[in-house]
Amino acid sequence: MKIVVIGGTGLIGSKLVAKLREAGHEALAASPDSGVNTITGEGLDAALAGAQVVVDLANSPSFEDQAVLAFFETAGRNIVEAEVAAGVGHHVALSVVGTGRLVESGYLRAKAAQERIIEASPVPYTIVHSTQFFEFLGGIAQSGTVGDAVHLPPGWFQPIASDDVATAMLKATLGQPKNAIVEIGGPERLRMSELVQRYLAAKKDPRKVVADAHAKYFGAELKDDELVPGPDAQLFPTTFEQWMQRQ
Repeated sequence: MKIVVIGGTGLIGSKLVAKLREAGHEALAASPDSGVNTITGEGLDAALAGAQVVVDLANSPSFEDQAVLAFFETAGRNIVEAEVAAGVGHHVALSVVGTGRLVESGYLRAKAAQERIIEASPVPYTIVHSTQFFEFLGGIAQSGTVGDAVHLPPGWFQPIASDDVATAMLKATLGQPKNAIVEIGGPERLRMSELVQRYLAAKKDPRKVVADAHAKYFGAELKDDELVPGPDAQLFPTTFEQWMQRQ
């Protein structure tokens, strides 16, 4: 089966492409470096010719509110148009747990706009909502750094290893379209401020984390349950300690 992975050279995309090829599928890693540009549309029609499934893992190079909205709306429309023209049977997209709840976040408003384009398309789809990746803990710490302190919300989240995300995306890609959102997450519900402090300590980083209810995450203040998946989510086994041991 021919499967086009848009963003196929990124963190999740590269892992998914490898898994698909190991399973015997023709997996095309599509990115601007390979001549496929979802913003201009360059190379999309040629890449999607003969594809049964398209997986969209692309992310915006800018998180500024208007720029990220323009990215996801433009790319989303261009991908859908190319899929319809090519007769693609399944569109799989990776999105974020809490997208519909954190309306203060410009990034998540843009992801919600992307999802609406997918849902309105005639192409059958599966949208995977993932919790935050362990690999982004350093970036979360940096985003909240003020001097020698890191100000982060104490809200709950349930982070997941990128290897487990790739496994979930493989399952969604090879499965039947759900025409719905499915949720995935890690095994442990943890306080963001506490876990980032543990991460920094393990990295021997001297910064101290301040639990600040008004600190923002992707531009939004967090309530306790906005980043955790629902009761029907598929939970994956890798714990924070196991992930750290592999680093």
